[in-house]
Amino acid sequence: MDNLPAKQSDQPANEPDRLNRITQNPAIMGGRACIRSMRVTVGMIVGQVAAGRAIEAILADYPYLEREDIMQALRYAAWRAEEREIMLVHA
Repeated sequence: MDNLPAKQSDQPANEPDRLNRITQNPAIMGGRACIRSMRVTVGMIVGQVAAGRAIEAILADYPYLEREDIMQALRYAAWRAEEREIMLVHA
């Protein structure tokens, strides 16, 4: 067994602290998660990556985006996919 230290990415509880480029504002795109308060949603980025578009191609189409914007969008989507809701029993 390796005694390697855990990577920061292995700590999902800290994920929101590492997503400083992901913003939500009810006045922008209906409150959906966006990149740096621009009208570029996380869903749009994730959808393009899922469709097979290369990060370089996305950056060429959206020159105001940076590689870290795309990486944080993917991390945000992964974090949200792992989020769990617990139903509370009403008394």
